[in-house]
Formats: sequence, structure tokens, C-alpha cells
Amino acid sequence: MSKRIDTGGGESLGSNPFAGLSGASLPKAAQSAPQRTPARKEKKPAPKRGRVELRREKGGRGGKTVTTLSAFASHLPVAELDKLAFDLKKSCACGGTLKGRIIELQGDVRERAFAALEKRGFQPVLAGG
Repeated sequence: MSKRIDTGGGESLGSNPFAGLSGASLPKAAQSAPQRTPARKEKKPAPKRGRVELRREKGGRGGKTVTTLSAFASHLPVAELDKLAFDLKKSCACGGTLKGRIIELQGDVRERAFAALEKRGFQPVLAGG
């Protein structure tokens, strides 16, 4: 027969299995480290990226409503506008496209587009339409 090992916490260890260890070999700072509170990360405001006009259009589109975003700063490359259009389509949950330097989003999503543009550092302006 095999020997049984006692797991009941016998006399040698007592109730604390770490009682036999001492902190004498630990560095001084580790023994009495003060409790640190996590530093708050201050949220940096998004960099200003220019003014954008939001307009709701319906004419010439077969009765369909489209939200257009135009008047982007000329220093923004078209590739960045294409990525912005992709992100806006996801955040507004709609379809859309980039035509020239104008982003067209399907439907009247001005409020959602306004919030998404502000979050990305643009200064959206609701234009007539």
C-alpha cells in the first residue's frame, strides 16, 4: 500500500503556510512600501483639426436624405478623409462614400456625425439644408 500524505495542515506549518518565512532577506523598500493610488491620466483634448460643415440634402437624390460633410481643411490628405469616412460610417451605423473632398452619409445622421467629429477634434457647424 502507498503512504498517505497528511493535508490537514499538521503541527509543523500551523494554519499559515507562510509563517515560517521571514522578510529579512527582502529589500527595505519592499517590506514597507507605501500604498500608492493610481495616478489619474488627464485626458488630452483632441487637436484642433479645422471647421467642417454638416448639411442635410435631399434634392436630386430621388427623395433620399443624405448628410454631407464638406469644407474640410485643405491640409488634410484625401487618404485621411477616406479613413474618416470609414470611421464615421461605423459610428453613425450607416452607409456612405467620399466624393472628392465631400463625405456623404446615408440618412439624416447629423447629430451622430456632429458628436463623432467633435470627438476627433473637428469643429462641426450645422449649415442650412
